[in-house]
Amino acid sequence: MGSKKDELAVGSKAPQLRLRDSNNNEISLEDMKGKWVVLYFYPKDNTSGCTQEAIDFSRFKKKFEKLNAVILGVSPDSIESHCKFIEKHNLSITLLSDTQHGALESYGAWQLKKMYGKEFMGVERSTFLIDPEGRIREIWRKVKVNGHVEEVQDTLLKLTA
Repeated sequence: MGSKKDELAVGSKAPQLRLRDSNNNEISLEDMKGKWVVLYFYPKDNTSGCTQEAIDFSRFKKKFEKLNAVILGVSPDSIESHCKFIEKHNLSITLLSDTQHGALESYGAWQLKKMYGKEFMGVERSTFLIDPEGRIREIWRKVKVNGHVEEVQDTLLKLTA
């Protein structure tokens, strides 16, 4: 049997998630039925790439909303960390805390990584575009931040045209 990561494919049902946002509200994909969901996983609040990605998604938030899409960012950081991150960078997107790595694992974003010859478990920057029926319509793995938000928006535009 393959790993969860291998099982997730375009057209498959998006794994459910139920996580808390920066206001300690419980957010689930089930609550998003009828909307497109841009679900992105990122390693850590207040690091350069993650900050840029969150700022970019915040900048494009209104354009995504016009396409009936919500943006959910997920990292293993605490709710408190998300609050500081949002405040420091004036972010307008919803950030979810996955300290137990359940959603990260079910989407295959919690992976063995290598840096400076050391191996450790961490987040692979990944984005999933989920349609209003809860199916995955696009997957981006090993995301490079520059131009990514525009690419996600372009894909959503094509799918909703």
